[in-house]
Amino acid sequence: MPRSQKPSSKKSGNSTKIKGGDIVVLPSTSISVGPPSAKSADTSAAPLSPPTGSAPVKRKVGRPPEPVPEHHAADLIAWLSNGKPLREWCRQEGKPHFTAVYDWMDKDEEFALRIARAREDGHDVIADQCVTLADTQPLDQVEVAWRRLQVETRLKLLAKWNPKKYGDRQQLEHGGGVILNVITGVPDA
Repeated sequence: MPRSQKPSSKKSGNSTKIKGGDIVVLPSTSISVGPPSAKSADTSAAPLSPPTGSAPVKRKVGRPPEPVPEHHAADLIAWLSNGKPLREWCRQEGKPHFTAVYDWMDKDEEFALRIARAREDGHDVIADQCVTLADTQPLDQVEVAWRRLQVETRLKLLAKWNPKKYGDRQQLEHGGGVILNVITGVPDA
């Protein structure tokens, strides 16, 4: 194949060189095989000038933040207050993605507090479900095991989600004083 017909292979990015056991990172260069093109011109030698005072201010890329839609907020708060998970609500048709909800929480502190309160109320609902499951008379041994699994799963989740209220209480108590006698071996004066 003639040289002019070979596909061009370009190498870009930082290159490294081993010099005396040390690795030296060299600035990126463009190496091409084949005829030069306008796109493959090496511009790495041109110094970049610092922005001047009249340069435009760089803005954040993406959409501007949206206010929390109140119809979604009220629906979500009611959903979480019933002990149901956020992502299950977000999977419903017409609901926003869960990352949008987290963005709303980051942007709006009052909304984040409402979510936290709704989740606490939902934890109490899940605890009430545990009591109801435990108090219901099972029909056979299979249902006993199934109910036990349901209650234990909910209690483990509650212990992780709200350890102050539903976690195992682990407390270290110390009732006595500590006495230290230091013997140095140096005679008293």
